[in-house]
Amino acid sequence: MVDMEVQERVDKLEEAMMRLVYIQQKTEIEIQNLKTEMKIFKDEIRNDTKMLKDEMKVFKDEMKMFKDEMLDFKNDVKAFKDEMLEFKNEMKAFKDEMVEFKEWSKRNIENMNKQWGALANKMGTLVEDIFAPSIEIALKNYFDVLPEIIDVRKYIRRGGESLEIDILALNESEKKAFVVEVKANPDKVEYIEDFVKKLERLREFLPTLKEYRLYPIYAALDMKAKTVEVLTSKGIYAMIVKGDILKIVNFEKLSEKNI
Repeated sequence: MVDMEVQERVDKLEEAMMRLVYIQQKTEIEIQNLKTEMKIFKDEIRNDTKMLKDEMKVFKDEMKMFKDEMLDFKNDVKAFKDEMLEFKNEMKAFKDEMVEFKEWSKRNIENMNKQWGALANKMGTLVEDIFAPSIEIALKNYFDVLPEIIDVRKYIRRGGESLEIDILALNESEKKAFVVEVKANPDKVEYIEDFVKKLERLREFLPTLKEYRLYPIYAALDMKAKTVEVLTSKGIYAMIVKGDILKIVNFEKLSEKNI
């Protein structure tokens, strides 16, 4: 009985030992598999890390290139702005020079016109030298009319009386007559009154003008504002020399009155 019990115990012990060995072997296999898997995982992590580092390096290089390009672009923009600022300064200087030149030219033209006008006054040739050569352009600018006939120093005798017109410009197609009276001393009131009387009798001396609309123009190198006011009140255009052109200084006011 004792031997059987011992044998049974021995058998159980051997079985237990075998199970232990099996478990140990299985554990070693699993550990070995785990080691293998860990190695693979580590290799993958290492490879992924290397790839990530490589990609990060490429990204950093690209970022550096981008930053360098942006810096070059900023420098180019700054250089362009500096060039534009320099160009603006040069343009401003040029404009200032042009303004000075225009003012200088205007002063010289006005001075030359005054000298020319003074000489014409002395010689009595204001009409021929200054107003007659430019009257066509002035009428075109202000009235949009080109005269077909321009008579200078037109002298008319009728019976025992006579009448002289400094400039008579006619547009026959539109039946418009421009009567220009030129004065060296325009601010004398009696001169304006004489011109008004001349206009009243003009159609007596020139019956053909009865079909025409008359545009009276009182002209001088310059005239006072008060003289212009008097002319405007009488419906007479006031013409002066401004720079190198003939200017009607009350044109807008008379146009408003005629509307």
